[in-house]
Amino acid sequence: MTRLSSLLSCLRLPAAFASGLIAIALSLGAMLPAAAQANAQAPDEFIRVLSNRVLDQIKQDKALRSGDIHKLAAFVDEAVMPNIDFERMTALSVGRNWREATPEQQKQLMTEFRALLLRTYAGALTAVSDQQVRVKPLRAAPEDTEVVVRSEIVQARGEPIQLDYRLEKKGDTWRIFNLNIAGVWLVETYRNQFTQEITAKGMDGLIQSLAERNRKFAQAAKAS
Repeated sequence: MTRLSSLLSCLRLPAAFASGLIAIALSLGAMLPAAAQANAQAPDEFIRVLSNRVLDQIKQDKALRSGDIHKLAAFVDEAVMPNIDFERMTALSVGRNWREATPEQQKQLMTEFRALLLRTYAGALTAVSDQQVRVKPLRAAPEDTEVVVRSEIVQARGEPIQLDYRLEKKGDTWRIFNLNIAGVWLVETYRNQFTQEITAKGMDGLIQSLAERNRKFAQAAKAS
């Protein structure tokens, strides 16, 4: 089993997500000052600029290229996380049960879900090699505040992988709240998992399950 496959198995993600997660890591990474500047752009240009910046960053940093998981996690925390609307993404992933959670439970869910995504992106970056991201023409009106940016990950071998983003504009800032990888939306995938766990074990059971996944992921990363 490869390092990426071992890490992803701790997160219970479909196998089809593995290559797509590489694309996510490529497409979302950018240093914070650059991201703020890019956010004032059109959403498709925002994604395109970030894609190129993270590729350049990986090429310039030997530790990132070598797959140093701790360096990658720090890079993702600084570069990727500020571009995601975690509250909305977590709420959508939990679904109708979100409104029934207490404020403390919602806080814990966001904390564990953020850690889950951070480690997922860091794990995906360990497999980056010669991938390229191709952003497709945007189909949206200038006044739209929610859009879908469609793109694909181009590999040296194999067919391109679909990678789409749902973004929301708040002020001049675009934030990502859902991702479509190879035809599967990430939020909907997690919602199915989370609903089953809430039904079986309640909201606290879901929180404990996420914490356990993060613990196992951290152990797998340490052992890799």
